Amino acid sequence: MCVLRQDLAAESAAEGGPWSSTTRFEPDGAASVGGVSLMRIAADHGTPAYVLDESDVRRRCRAYRAALPDAEIAYSAKAFLCRAMVGWVHEEGLSLNVCSGGELTFALAAGFPAERIIFHGTAKTPQEIHTAIEVGVGRIVVDNAAEINRLAALVPPGRRQKILLRVIPDIEAGALEAAGEQRFGLSIATGAAGQAVARVLGQPRLELAGLHCHLGSQICEAQPYERVARTLIEQMVRIRDAHGMVLPELDLGGGHGIAYLESEHGLDPRRYAAAITAAVAQRCAGLGLPVPRLIVEPGRAISGPAGLTLYRVISIKRGMTHIYVAVDGGMSDNPHPSPYGSRHTARMIGRRSTAGTREMTVIGHHSAAEDVIAQGVELPADLRPGDLIVVAATGAYHHSMASTYTMTARPPVVAVADGRARLVVRREEPEDLMRREVGR
Repeated sequence: MCVLRQDLAAESAAEGGPWSSTTRFEPDGAASVGGVSLMRIAADHGTPAYVLDESDVRRRCRAYRAALPDAEIAYSAKAFLCRAMVGWVHEEGLSLNVCSGGELTFALAAGFPAERIIFHGTAKTPQEIHTAIEVGVGRIVVDNAAEINRLAALVPPGRRQKILLRVIPDIEAGALEAAGEQRFGLSIATGAAGQAVARVLGQPRLELAGLHCHLGSQICEAQPYERVARTLIEQMVRIRDAHGMVLPELDLGGGHGIAYLESEHGLDPRRYAAAITAAVAQRCAGLGLPVPRLIVEPGRAISGPAGLTLYRVISIKRGMTHIYVAVDGGMSDNPHPSPYGSRHTARMIGRRSTAGTREMTVIGHHSAAEDVIAQGVELPADLRPGDLIVVAATGAYHHSMASTYTMTARPPVVAVADGRARLVVRREEPEDLMRREVGR
């Protein structure tokens, strides 16, 4: 979890903490995002509903481009993807990284240029690889040695496919286990990465464009990225010395953390950019290597704080030690707390309360012990059924990981900007689920 440092408190407050930059809360209980009343959205689209701040998404895209003007910024689609999001990312000049055939299909259907797509995946199917090559994606990230021959066999004669080799830099950071134990990528320490380089260079239909790594997730400080940048530059020097070639690209992946609570801060793009560019430049100068073009892959850091979720209170249960607030959504639309143990900020909106606050736990309607949306949040003591609750920072790994658990249809996504709301993903209905049935 990303804890707020004293010297970042003012900066975090200016950024709005876990809320999007256009979110406003008024003393009378009114609340808006992008100039649109959240109460109006709840009335027009029902609850639960995801709300996505388009202006905030674009602002975060621009912040990364401004911080790293010479780098390629590739939005990580698995955080959140819909056709509208693809369009915003495209218009803001970012690239896109996808990790499944479905994400690739969405991106192409929305008109995203294939040459600006980086295709990831730990276990890509032959069909996914074939499609990625056929449409001409810019780079394919090789995650394991078995993919090398498989890829080469699928590239048509007369063509070369650019690839990035995903390596494990053996640096522990974020929410993943020690890097040497990761199941993603090829270890530098064991020699697997070096062996894979030799195999790729032996395939005339593959072009090794550079190295790729992903340290972990929810990393809120720049230091781990500095360390990995130096380690990978050293590996690139070994490749140059062993094979006589200089790799032109270095992809430092994503995992950039955000604030989920008012007391937290995320990874600042400016500080991150200053740290990694200095580390790369210094290490390259010291080892006589040309500076490679950097690629970074923020996902959660772009869509996460731009999203929030609206719920309607169904019931309130006062136990011996806890107050439980049950709402009309739950782990089917907010799956993040259960597997990751993350905490969320929640507020009541729609009316003014002078009753003071009590610590409460917001739970879902799925009758499961793990169906917790927000734990230990301060909510008005006079909270009652029918009230609206808004939960912050749900723009990443909520819609994308939502399920139909207990046959609960998934919520809509409403995009807001400049005083206007528009539906970009409609609410799923029970009839949608029934259409998949083929009979008894």
